[in-house]
Amino acid sequence: MAQKATIYRVELSVSDMDRHYYETHKLTVAKHPSETDERLMVRILAFALNAHEHLEMTKGLSTDDEPDIWQKSLSGELELWVALGLPSEKVMRQSCGKASEVIVYPYGGRTAEVWWDKIKNSTTRFDNLQVINLPENETRELAKLASRSMKLQVNIQDGEVMVSVDDRIVYVTPVKWKDAGH
Repeated sequence: MAQKATIYRVELSVSDMDRHYYETHKLTVAKHPSETDERLMVRILAFALNAHEHLEMTKGLSTDDEPDIWQKSLSGELELWVALGLPSEKVMRQSCGKASEVIVYPYGGRTAEVWWDKIKNSTTRFDNLQVINLPENETRELAKLASRSMKLQVNIQDGEVMVSVDDRIVYVTPVKWKDAGH
């Protein structure tokens, strides 16, 4: 019998000084049986970094043709496609064809660096693609914050991210490997 997803309830307060976005989101996040706490927390962090009233978590790992997070316009067009991990060049090409803006958040340290070295030259033609690496030691620390019921405070200023739960704080410094238009 297949394992069921584990449900996480997240109250996510985002204070993004860079984008002047201040809002609290109540999220119900399904953690796929094969998903690690690190990936779950990276997904929540990616949501916070792109927070918007129309941003939504998708079915994620259980669906191949959907990103982890997306934002659709009121008329249903895909405005933002957010993917985590190390997608193939084919998946990134298809994503860039489906959405106005695509952001990939690789993580995993050396594995992510090897992936990027292999794939970066084939991504130069995608003007709507950003690739933003999340350092391995920082995402591992984020994983330690995971619990079934979380009240997360995420502060973003000058590209630096502070994630706090109760009295625990993790700092994350996303590194832009590819900016849209470059």
